[in-house]
Amino acid sequence: MPITDVERRLTAILAADVAGYSRLVGADDEGTLAQWKAHWDSLIEPKAKEHRGRIVRVLGDSILIEFGSVIDAVRCAIEVQRGMAERNKDVPLDRRLEFRMGINFGELIVESGDFWGDGVNIAARLEALAEPGGICVSGRVYEDVYGKVDVSFEDTGERRLKNIARTVHVYRMRFDTPGHLSIPLTLPDKPSIAVLPFQILSTEPEQDHFADGMVEEITTALSRIRQFFVIARNSTLNYKGRTVDAKQISSELGVRYLLQGSVRKASGRVRVTVQLVDAVTAHHLWAQRYEREFADIFALQDEITEKIVAAIEPQLYGAEFNRTKRKLPESLDAWECVMRALSYVNNRSAHDYAVAKDLLKRAIAIDPTYAQAHAVAAYLAALEVLYGWAPEERALTSAWDAAQQALLLDPDDPWVHLALGYVHQQCRRSEEAVQEYENALSLNPNFALAHTYMAAALIFLGRIDEAFAHINTSERLSPRGLFHGVNNLMRAVAHFFAGQHRDAADFARKSVLESPGIVTGYRHLVVNCALAGELDEARAALSILRRLQPEISLAWVSKWLPYRSPNDREKFIEGFRLAGLD
Repeated sequence: MPITDVERRLTAILAADVAGYSRLVGADDEGTLAQWKAHWDSLIEPKAKEHRGRIVRVLGDSILIEFGSVIDAVRCAIEVQRGMAERNKDVPLDRRLEFRMGINFGELIVESGDFWGDGVNIAARLEALAEPGGICVSGRVYEDVYGKVDVSFEDTGERRLKNIARTVHVYRMRFDTPGHLSIPLTLPDKPSIAVLPFQILSTEPEQDHFADGMVEEITTALSRIRQFFVIARNSTLNYKGRTVDAKQISSELGVRYLLQGSVRKASGRVRVTVQLVDAVTAHHLWAQRYEREFADIFALQDEITEKIVAAIEPQLYGAEFNRTKRKLPESLDAWECVMRALSYVNNRSAHDYAVAKDLLKRAIAIDPTYAQAHAVAAYLAALEVLYGWAPEERALTSAWDAAQQALLLDPDDPWVHLALGYVHQQCRRSEEAVQEYENALSLNPNFALAHTYMAAALIFLGRIDEAFAHINTSERLSPRGLFHGVNNLMRAVAHFFAGQHRDAADFARKSVLESPGIVTGYRHLVVNCALAGELDEARAALSILRRLQPEISLAWVSKWLPYRSPNDREKFIEGFRLAGLD
């Protein structure tokens, strides 16, 4: 077989055809051919020459043009499509000639006068994805023209194209507004975040895989937190290796928060630096550096991912709390109502709880299907029983009904299972509470508050060592979390059960210092100080407790106590007697 001369060259390739051409010819062959020739002679061919294009093939309604520059190819396509739109203004819809176009940068193979190759094939597949009057481009083309043409782009993600072995990132051109990547998107009504590709600050090839893997793991872990809106990984890949203003990324992706990072390896160690940014205000919210031995790459990814996600969650909640405080109450959406309600719950006063209940009612009125609003309402009702601010039977019935409604609406929301577990706990069903907390943690292992209440349920079951492990995990996950004081209260309860009343009193003091309104903290401060012989402090704490809970009495304590053991119940009541409660 003779050897044929084959020419290969990298080039920008524009493929186009007329949408519905066979139908148009079937309806009016002469009129359609006349329109086609007129558009070719006065628009398409002149524009191709103007932008230094070389017409490779014209077959029926199908056109293939190559350009030495991606910019030339895109500008030619835009001008042709805009020219066609102008020409079609007064043409009936069923008689319009509308082109679909695809543009790719790749290898063009020329052999015996024929033109083929993956570059051509991908351009043809992109053309097939375009709408009539539209243009689709590959990721390589998008990167080359980004910010250089006066159209917007819509990211359609990685696509599997017919007879193409690899996936191709596809962008659809939009002509409605100028810009870079679609029109600015409205921010979701809950915390929204994108994890951007990490910068590589060293030359080892494995660093690229390590960084990409970490970004993938962080994105996946954040996606498990149902209260967050997380941008998919394939949409953030566009920013790899590029410097783009945070506000522009926020506008393009429709998110408020960005997680940025870098990876550097040297002398067998790896350093990962991350920062969380409010892209709307350009404020830095949090930053941290992690440095480890570069040994097991996957274990290292898992460890750093866990620490980053655990740190981000309370930071985002804190930022959302601060943001909602600046908004007028009447302008709050359902998510913001729940966020503000949680901030009032954290204050732990009867007045604040009343405000929180009103906010939750408003959230449910705005969106009756919002499971977290029902779940927090259930949690709040159960807390009111704990603090003595509502009749036990009525409040627990209300809490149970709200928790069941939340479970019906969204059984995969961790907050739903936390609320259901807490209702079980207040009904003295610790085994059932543990099961629900396990459900919550299986859905979100970084849910600090679920670890805290898991510890409480385990304490009541006598599993003290396990309880301390969950308290430690909660504090590690959220050292500055929304519910300050609760973990130290759990430590106080555990030491009370162990008969270590001085230690219990120390943790109760820390609890009320961190959360001055925490009624249960004062109860344990009274009891443990009294049992430790520190009666003056016990009486002083009882005086504060009476202001927080005027109805407190020995009869109320006897009825309220969730402790199963008669000895523990009697010991707790004896502490109050010693302090002077009657």
